[in-house]
Amino acid sequence: MSDKRQWFHGKITRDQAERLLNPPETGLFLVRESTNFPGDYTLCVSCEGKVEHYRIIYAKGKLTIDEEGYFENLMQLVEHYSKDADGLCTRLIKPKVEEGTVAAQDEFSRSGWSLNRKDLKLDQVIGKGEFGDVMVGDYRGTKVAVKCIKNDATAQAFIAEASVMTQLRHDNLVQLLGVIVEENGSLYIVTEFMAKGCLVDYLRSRGRTVIDGDALLHFALNVCEAMAYLEANNFVHRDLAARNVLVSDDSIAKVSDFGLTKEASSTQDAAKLPVKWTSPEALREKRFSTKSDVWSYGILLWELYSFGRVPYPKIPLKEVVPRVENGYKMGCPDGCPDVVYNLMTECWNLDPGVRPSFHKLKERLQDISQGIGKRH
Repeated sequence: MSDKRQWFHGKITRDQAERLLNPPETGLFLVRESTNFPGDYTLCVSCEGKVEHYRIIYAKGKLTIDEEGYFENLMQLVEHYSKDADGLCTRLIKPKVEEGTVAAQDEFSRSGWSLNRKDLKLDQVIGKGEFGDVMVGDYRGTKVAVKCIKNDATAQAFIAEASVMTQLRHDNLVQLLGVIVEENGSLYIVTEFMAKGCLVDYLRSRGRTVIDGDALLHFALNVCEAMAYLEANNFVHRDLAARNVLVSDDSIAKVSDFGLTKEASSTQDAAKLPVKWTSPEALREKRFSTKSDVWSYGILLWELYSFGRVPYPKIPLKEVVPRVENGYKMGCPDGCPDVVYNLMTECWNLDPGVRPSFHKLKERLQDISQGIGKRH
């Protein structure tokens, strides 16, 4: 059977799938993410001139179409139905090749983002992500961080997003150095190494005695600069939190995972979204926008000024959303200046249209920082 990534088309609509399976050829098929049921998939098969759409659901942790045959992954499911129609209109004969994957690999090579696997030495695992391990490594003498993505449908989403990362460059975004796509479909995303780790651990391990108000404001501005840049480029992060901000050797905060979160979050069901960081409209209606990022930024500011505490302390998780929707806002962290707390509460306006833009937030933080500077 052909390489799985060739028939997986990610987030396309029913109409797009039908266009791709034209001209009709019985047994021509593709798999897409379900638009009506986020987190599920749809198998689209051309059969005697029309396209049938079969919903693939998760049940008991496995994938199934008819609740009779259960499969560990899409690969197995496609393998099974390509041998035997087993209730489908036809067996799966020919994959509709997803041109994006092949094109992306060529694109990475052409645009100089493709790295040579032989030049990369992997050292130890420094983190485990939802999609694979993060390792520290060495690329031609430079210390790097490497996301290793296992061969499955997510690899394709990551290829699409890595190509977005190649277009974004800012001092407060973790910089992509390159991508390695292996024949077997494994994917390595190589980024700059951030020596001081993630912001939330940095805050917790050092605390008030080490980190002063100027340093907190410096981090707040670093993150805001990155987000204002993403905002200007119409890019929505979707998972902004102190855990997704990394700190460099010279104590610069940089937003990470910005190129990966779009796909990652759009396929998440609401159950997996980080409830305490996600805006009410994004949780309720999957309405992600720069303004939902602004809400998350307000939560990140609260994390900063409380030195890495988990938001909504003492409130059970299931009560957070109803309380927030009733207008509850977290109190001002100890020692946090009122002007900064006011910014947080503006970010938590239930009406996304009323929340400030990152551009505006950046201006106001710069004013605060100059104001604090003058008082010294």
